Amino acid sequence: MEISNFLIYDFNEILGLIPQKPPMVMIDKLVSSDNKSTRTSLTITEDNVFCENGFFTEPGIIENMAQTASIKTGYDASLKEQKPPIGFIGEIKKLKIYFLPKINETLTTTITIEYEVLNALIIHSQVYCNNNIVAECKMKIFLENK
Repeated sequence: MEISNFLIYDFNEILGLIPQKPPMVMIDKLVSSDNKSTRTSLTITEDNVFCENGFFTEPGIIENMAQTASIKTGYDASLKEQKPPIGFIGEIKKLKIYFLPKINETLTTTITIEYEVLNALIIHSQVYCNNNIVAECKMKIFLENK
């Protein structure tokens, strides 16, 4: 998946749209976002808390997926001049991790909203690195103040 233009690439703007703060931030660019899907990227650095033995580990990949959903709701709220909602993972289903990416590689993560009911989102997430699928899953996310 080629990344050409970014919607938001300023790290401080990213921090304003998600509840996580360093060192727990697992996205560094908002690539695109519309009503149904959002795409982010993350370049894995050596100092990332989820790196071990030169690889980005499973918890980091899952957190990257969750934060991609989080920035979608935060970005949507910012367009309405509202405070970003806080989300909680309620369920992860059909998680498949195919390989662990290495330090200095860039992940591209896409979430697609399958259902949205009241304060709950059901999303499908896919993570790519060098045009290869790293991981995918379905998540149920509950939003605190939507």
